[in-house]
Amino acid sequence: MTGYTQTTIELLSKLVTFDTVSANSNHEMLSFIEAFLTERDFGITRVPDPGGTKAGIFAKLGPEGEGVLLSAHSDVVPVDGQIWTRDPFRLKMEDGKLYGRGTTDMKGFLASMLAAADKAARQPLREPLKLAISYDEEIGCVGIAHMIGHLRPAIGAPRACIVGEPTEMQVATGHKGKAGFRAICNGQAGHSAMAPEFVNALHMASDFVSALRDLQDWIEDHGVRDDSYTVPYSTVHVGQLHGGFALNMVPDRAEIEFEFRHLPGDPPEGILSRINAAANSVATAYAVRFPDASIKLDEGAAYPGLETPADAPVVKQAQALADRVGTIKVPFGTEAGFFAGVGIPTVVCGPGSMEGQGHKSDEFLHVDQLAACDAMLERLIDTLV
Repeated sequence: MTGYTQTTIELLSKLVTFDTVSANSNHEMLSFIEAFLTERDFGITRVPDPGGTKAGIFAKLGPEGEGVLLSAHSDVVPVDGQIWTRDPFRLKMEDGKLYGRGTTDMKGFLASMLAAADKAARQPLREPLKLAISYDEEIGCVGIAHMIGHLRPAIGAPRACIVGEPTEMQVATGHKGKAGFRAICNGQAGHSAMAPEFVNALHMASDFVSALRDLQDWIEDHGVRDDSYTVPYSTVHVGQLHGGFALNMVPDRAEIEFEFRHLPGDPPEGILSRINAAANSVATAYAVRFPDASIKLDEGAAYPGLETPADAPVVKQAQALADRVGTIKVPFGTEAGFFAGVGIPTVVCGPGSMEGQGHKSDEFLHVDQLAACDAMLERLIDTLV
């Protein structure tokens, strides 16, 4: 292990101590990062969230120009309901593994970013190094959606962006987009002894869930496909169903939490149009008996997919920096689509395995993966000098 990676581990140890679960403020950790970067002469722009409890930052070091942007998020998923055999907010190294919440997703890359920032500050740059650190990525990329409009005024558009989500240091050029929804089913209350005389909101919700399953079957058979993905088509998923107060009462309201994840080549507007049609069809059938029967869709967090051409210069550069050949596409979402959406060529490449460690108890990151990330960012800094 090099001295450079030892520095990164020390930074990761500090970052893990901050409980930046998405429900909490990230101000304490952000203040630590801002102080670290300010000491190294980075220009910093803080972007507070609308509620003032969280913030993200854009930072830049070096001369004017495009340069390269490194991107990470500050928040982590909760530990509630998980069984940990170690303190999740205290870094512990065992057998070449670094244990702690966020080590893989994605404070390991964030620590490597800061170590690279320290390296960059020690030498004259001919191109700028730019950093983006967001909040609330884990609840649907909420933070970067608010921050992205501030990027150009704060640091200027870079010529390339690397989002350091865990890919086991492979270069990822694509992922699906996502949109989340709440369907509110309004029925008719009544005594269960006369249940057939009323419109049961849970029955309506069940019919809508069945329609969503039919839509998934249609997409699988007739929709856009991309065999680069493990699931090569867009998906519709129902996660929660709530309704009713007592067994002897006909429920007049039920709620469904669902999402769809769409291939970049499968426009979300088309999927949403089919979902709206299904909701209207189900509600209309019940409205024959009860005119106020309805299904209302409320849209929640959403983020775009990513589709960077395999022959794009940013891909070739990332492959050289990571010492990798080939590309992959990942099943999980990232903030990369937001950067690509404002014209910044973007890839995803970072240490750790999302499938193996992401969002799990006793989350860990292999030291070898962190060292490989350090080597990639060292090479990047060398290209900016």
